[in-house]
Amino acid sequence: MMNILKLAFREFFGMFIDDGALALAALLLIAVVGVLVKFAHVVGLLVAVLFLLGCLLILAESVARAARKKFQRK
Repeated sequence: MMNILKLAFREFFGMFIDDGALALAALLLIAVVGVLVKFAHVVGLLVAVLFLLGCLLILAESVARAARKKFQRK
């Protein structure tokens, strides 16, 4: 019964989020940027640049991880 629940949860989760690590990293980046804006009073342009760089790094890491998985299968 527990295996069926785990499988159902994974399938439900997979409908919305294909890459859990990517989603988690994006949420963490949003939280960090939010804290910087709220408590550190960082200038808006700097926050935008940090957010852009963070997104690019997260996407690059996700692509690299997907490429490693693909080449390991062959």
